[in-house]
Amino acid sequence: MLTLLFDGVAYGMLLFVLAVGLSITLGLMNFINLAHGAFAMLGGYAMVILFKQVDVPFLLCLPIVFVLVALVGALMERLLYRHLYQRSHLDQVLFSIGLAFMSVAAVDYLMGSSQQNLVLPHWLQGRGEWGEGAWSFGFGYYRLFIMVVCALLTLVLQLILSKTRFGSQLRAAVDDPRVAEGLGIPVNRVFLLTFAVGSGLAGLGGALGAEILSIEPLFPLKYMIYFLIVVAVGGTSSITGPLWAAVFLGVADVMGKYYIPQLGGFVVYVLMIAILLFRPQGLFSRGSKS
Repeated sequence: MLTLLFDGVAYGMLLFVLAVGLSITLGLMNFINLAHGAFAMLGGYAMVILFKQVDVPFLLCLPIVFVLVALVGALMERLLYRHLYQRSHLDQVLFSIGLAFMSVAAVDYLMGSSQQNLVLPHWLQGRGEWGEGAWSFGFGYYRLFIMVVCALLTLVLQLILSKTRFGSQLRAAVDDPRVAEGLGIPVNRVFLLTFAVGSGLAGLGGALGAEILSIEPLFPLKYMIYFLIVVAVGGTSSITGPLWAAVFLGVADVMGKYYIPQLGGFVVYVLMIAILLFRPQGLFSRGSKS
């Protein structure tokens, strides 16, 4: 039981790293980017190439992947996404879902349709045991590593968005871009940096998940619903909301598949529907004031 709980929390934290960039672009920039999973897939493939083929050290691969995917995100924001900020949400959805399908076709053509496998370094392999008897549980070293990385990312992001000048500029730019520009805030630069960081975080999640998740051309479509569930259940008013939602989703998914394997991921969708019926604004969002 404790082992399943630990694995569920670790899986949920990985989903948080994958989805937090979408939470930032949707909640703070009010932009629906359904191609978010494509940046995560790019991070996964970059991780496989750097670590497996170029022999870059594992820990060094993570910041390199983040920077590479962030640069790609910045380029895409400059060339494509920027023109959709003032368009309707339907236009944003149709545009981004089209990019997702294009990324699937491009990766399938360039890398092939087979799943990419990643062998972790020796110090991240294996499992540890803690406790005895009924209260004993095993934990994977890599899942523990993911939990630590996720905790550090959450702390850093929360501090940046709530305590720094950039966070204040971003909130002002989203509330009223024209007034923000009149006050001297470089709105275009703020949006560019925000989108780049959100894309980089997706790439980092893809890199961390390369060993656990199946990195393949269909990745953006396969996990899109999970990203949307995290954002919908957790809300977009804070970073901690999607974190708790992702952990809740991870535990429910692992427990459901273990105890009711015949239903697969059905349990997760039932819980999501039930939560959103009672809390349409998200489980961890602040209710709107009347």
